[in-house]
Amino acid sequence: MSIIEKRKHFKTTLHERGIVLPGAYNALTALQIERAGFEGVYISGAALSASAGIPDIGLLNLHEFIFFMKYITQSVNLPCIADADTGFGSIINVVRTVEEYESIGLCGLHIEDQIMPKRCGHLQGKTLVDESEMMAKIQAACGSRKDHNFLIIARTDARSVEGLEASIKRANRYVEAGADAIFPEALQSKEEFEVFAKSVNVPLLANMTEFGVSPLMSSKELLEMGYRIIIFPVTALRATMKTTENLYQTLRIHGSQKDFLKKMQTRDELYDLINYDSFAAMDKKIANYKKKTK
Repeated sequence: MSIIEKRKHFKTTLHERGIVLPGAYNALTALQIERAGFEGVYISGAALSASAGIPDIGLLNLHEFIFFMKYITQSVNLPCIADADTGFGSIINVVRTVEEYESIGLCGLHIEDQIMPKRCGHLQGKTLVDESEMMAKIQAACGSRKDHNFLIIARTDARSVEGLEASIKRANRYVEAGADAIFPEALQSKEEFEVFAKSVNVPLLANMTEFGVSPLMSSKELLEMGYRIIIFPVTALRATMKTTENLYQTLRIHGSQKDFLKKMQTRDELYDLINYDSFAAMDKKIANYKKKTK
């Protein structure tokens, strides 16, 4: 499927029935998402930052994001959308961000209405930009995309700063500015998710991140509520980190990994996931060709 086809398919699926996007933080996890049968991949800025050993406060720049994300988009034949933080700067930076995100084969991005340095959406201490500044960023993002099916999703962090009513007001203003979808961050109850869904008339994204302020609901519940993109941004990273933490403790205490073998992906499973045999066959074919041409 070409990137043009991916974007069109993603947008159609989004409007017709909704889509569930587990989070990938590298190409291997993206391949596992594809193998599990999901229809798309979400790339979290928090997960990319954590993978680099730093907090999610806007420390990674645009080119670092692109470096990590390119491996993901090139590894799977699935539509991928990604976090773009605040757009990495002013309005002109937002234009550059859209160009770069499109160029590596993403199907969409979301930008948020925080002031830099930004904060994780489920932490305190966030400050918002003026509504008009965010609207200008959205307009610039929409105006600079080459493919009209490349989604511009506006995230608002207003719920935890200004309250639910203000977050709905901002969301509707962002729709006026051209946003294709809205990401209401850090809603605090099922009722708030329901109210938001009834108050904004574009596709909505629900963030099911763990250990935050939002209740954890199933994708089925959220789709029935009217949400059209359901993300699980850091779920795989958290599960992996706890597993490796336990592994290292076992290794330190017992000096062996034998008791952990049944919890590991085997060599054959890894090689199958990364399509090792096809690369080996290609290498063999090239080697034989070189012999024939000598």
